Amino acid sequence: MIIAVGRLKAGPERELCARYLDRAGKSGRSLGLSGPDVVEIAESQARRPEDRMTDEGAAIIDALPDPGAMIALDPRGQEMTSEQIAADIAALRDHGSRALTFVIGGADGLGENVRGYADRMVSFGRATFPHQLVRVMMAEQLYRATTILSGHPYHKA
Repeated sequence: MIIAVGRLKAGPERELCARYLDRAGKSGRSLGLSGPDVVEIAESQARRPEDRMTDEGAAIIDALPDPGAMIALDPRGQEMTSEQIAADIAALRDHGSRALTFVIGGADGLGENVRGYADRMVSFGRATFPHQLVRVMMAEQLYRATTILSGHPYHKA
Protein backbone atom coordinates (compact mmCIF):
# COMPACT_ATOMS: atom_id res chain seq x y z
CA MET A 1 0.00 0.00 0.00
CA ILE A 2 1.04 3.58 -0.60
CA ILE A 3 -0.30 6.30 1.66
CA ALA A 4 0.38 9.72 0.17
CA VAL A 5 -0.54 13.22 1.25
CA GLY A 6 -2.26 15.07 -1.58
CA ARG A 7 -4.20 14.08 -4.65
CA LEU A 8 -2.58 13.05 -7.88
CA LYS A 9 -4.46 15.07 -10.49
CA ALA A 10 -5.40 13.71 -13.90
CA GLY A 11 -2.47 13.86 -16.26
CA PRO A 12 0.68 12.02 -17.29
CA GLU A 13 1.95 11.47 -13.73
CA ARG A 14 -1.32 9.83 -12.70
CA GLU A 15 -1.36 7.66 -15.82
CA LEU A 16 2.23 6.56 -15.33
CA CYS A 17 1.66 5.83 -11.65
CA ALA A 18 -1.44 3.77 -12.48
CA ARG A 19 0.48 1.84 -15.13
CA TYR A 20 3.28 0.89 -12.71
CA LEU A 21 0.84 -0.01 -9.93
CA ASP A 22 -1.13 -2.21 -12.32
CA ARG A 23 2.06 -3.95 -13.44
CA ALA A 24 3.21 -4.38 -9.83
CA GLY A 25 -0.15 -5.88 -8.89
CA LYS A 26 -0.09 -8.35 -11.76
CA SER A 27 3.50 -9.47 -11.28
CA GLY A 28 3.21 -9.48 -7.48
CA ARG A 29 0.33 -11.96 -7.30
CA SER A 30 2.55 -14.90 -8.26
CA LEU A 31 4.92 -13.85 -5.46
CA GLY A 32 2.22 -13.87 -2.79
CA LEU A 33 1.93 -10.06 -2.80
CA SER A 34 -1.33 -8.17 -3.04
CA GLY A 35 -2.10 -4.60 -4.02
CA PRO A 36 -0.57 -2.13 -4.13
CA ASP A 37 -3.45 0.11 -3.17
CA VAL A 38 -3.16 3.87 -2.82
CA VAL A 39 -4.70 5.93 -0.04
CA GLU A 40 -4.65 9.68 -0.58
CA ILE A 41 -4.65 11.91 2.50
CA ALA A 42 -6.00 15.45 2.22
CA GLU A 43 -3.43 18.20 2.63
CA SER A 44 -3.83 20.07 5.90
CA GLN A 45 -5.00 23.68 5.74
CA ALA A 46 -3.21 24.64 8.96
CA ARG A 47 -1.14 27.82 8.84
CA ARG A 48 2.08 26.59 10.42
CA PRO A 49 4.17 23.81 8.81
CA GLU A 50 4.45 21.99 12.15
CA ASP A 51 0.67 21.95 12.50
CA ARG A 52 0.24 20.76 8.90
CA MET A 53 2.67 17.88 9.49
CA THR A 54 0.88 16.95 12.73
CA ASP A 55 -2.57 17.01 11.07
CA GLU A 56 -1.41 15.05 8.04
CA GLY A 57 0.49 12.64 10.28
CA ALA A 58 -2.62 11.88 12.34
CA ALA A 59 -4.52 11.07 9.14
CA ILE A 60 -1.66 8.87 7.91
CA ILE A 61 -1.55 6.97 11.21
CA ASP A 62 -5.32 6.46 11.07
CA ALA A 63 -4.97 4.98 7.57
CA LEU A 64 -2.21 2.50 8.47
CA PRO A 65 -3.32 -1.13 8.36
CA ASP A 66 -2.93 -3.06 11.58
CA PRO A 67 -0.84 -5.16 11.85
CA GLY A 68 1.77 -4.27 9.31
CA ALA A 69 5.11 -2.70 8.58
CA MET A 70 5.63 0.89 7.48
CA ILE A 71 8.41 2.41 5.42
CA ALA A 72 8.48 6.20 5.34
CA LEU A 73 9.97 8.11 2.44
CA ASP A 74 12.04 10.84 4.02
CA PRO A 75 15.09 12.81 2.83
CA ARG A 76 16.88 11.79 6.04
CA GLY A 77 16.25 8.13 5.35
CA GLN A 78 18.62 5.50 4.07
CA GLU A 79 19.33 5.43 0.35
CA MET A 80 18.62 1.93 -0.89
CA THR A 81 19.14 0.10 -4.14
CA SER A 82 16.20 -1.46 -5.93
CA GLU A 83 17.54 -4.86 -4.93
CA GLN A 84 17.55 -3.83 -1.26
CA ILE A 85 13.96 -2.61 -1.49
CA ALA A 86 12.97 -5.91 -3.10
CA ALA A 87 14.80 -7.86 -0.40
CA ASP A 88 13.01 -5.89 2.33
CA ILE A 89 9.65 -6.60 0.74
CA ALA A 90 10.45 -10.31 0.45
CA ALA A 91 11.77 -10.51 4.02
CA LEU A 92 8.65 -8.87 5.44
CA ARG A 93 6.44 -11.18 3.36
CA ASP A 94 8.42 -14.24 4.42
CA HIS A 95 8.24 -13.25 8.09
CA GLY A 96 4.45 -13.09 7.94
CA SER A 97 3.89 -9.35 7.69
CA ARG A 98 0.30 -8.99 6.53
CA ALA A 99 0.71 -5.48 5.17
CA LEU A 100 3.52 -3.24 4.03
CA THR A 101 2.84 0.46 3.66
CA PHE A 102 5.04 3.08 2.04
CA VAL A 103 4.26 6.61 3.25
CA ILE A 104 4.85 9.79 1.25
CA GLY A 105 4.39 12.99 3.24
CA GLY A 106 3.10 16.37 2.18
CA ALA A 107 4.97 19.46 1.03
CA ASP A 108 6.38 20.00 4.54
CA GLY A 109 7.46 16.38 4.95
CA LEU A 110 6.58 13.93 7.68
CA GLY A 111 6.12 14.89 11.30
CA GLU A 112 7.70 13.09 14.21
CA ASN A 113 4.35 11.46 14.94
CA VAL A 114 4.69 9.49 11.68
CA ARG A 115 8.44 8.93 11.77
CA GLY A 116 7.99 7.23 15.14
CA TYR A 117 5.81 4.58 13.49
CA ALA A 118 8.29 3.85 10.70
CA ASP A 119 10.06 0.50 10.65
CA ARG A 120 12.49 2.09 8.21
CA MET A 121 13.01 5.48 6.59
CA VAL A 122 14.08 5.44 2.95
CA SER A 123 15.31 8.25 0.73
CA PHE A 124 15.26 8.48 -3.05
CA GLY A 125 18.37 10.62 -2.84
CA ARG A 126 19.40 14.07 -1.74
CA ALA A 127 17.65 15.92 -4.55
CA THR A 128 14.20 17.40 -4.01
CA PHE A 129 11.44 15.96 -6.19
CA PRO A 130 7.82 17.04 -6.67
CA HIS A 131 5.41 14.79 -4.78
CA GLN A 132 3.79 13.67 -8.04
CA LEU A 133 7.13 12.31 -9.25
CA VAL A 134 7.90 10.69 -5.91
CA ARG A 135 4.63 8.80 -6.17
CA VAL A 136 5.51 7.66 -9.70
CA MET A 137 9.00 6.68 -8.52
CA MET A 138 7.54 4.69 -5.61
CA ALA A 139 5.11 2.89 -7.91
CA GLU A 140 7.94 2.10 -10.32
CA GLN A 141 10.11 0.76 -7.50
CA LEU A 142 7.29 -1.52 -6.37
CA TYR A 143 7.00 -2.85 -9.91
CA ARG A 144 10.78 -3.18 -10.14
CA ALA A 145 10.82 -5.09 -6.82
CA THR A 146 8.32 -7.63 -8.14
CA THR A 147 10.39 -8.13 -11.28
CA ILE A 148 13.57 -8.59 -9.22
CA LEU A 149 11.85 -11.12 -6.96
CA SER A 150 10.52 -13.04 -9.96
CA GLY A 151 13.92 -13.12 -11.69
CA HIS A 152 12.84 -10.94 -14.60
CA PRO A 153 15.66 -8.95 -16.26
CA TYR A 154 13.75 -5.61 -16.10
CA HIS A 155 15.81 -4.42 -13.11
CA LYS A 156 19.04 -4.63 -15.10
CA ALA A 157 18.01 -1.90 -17.55
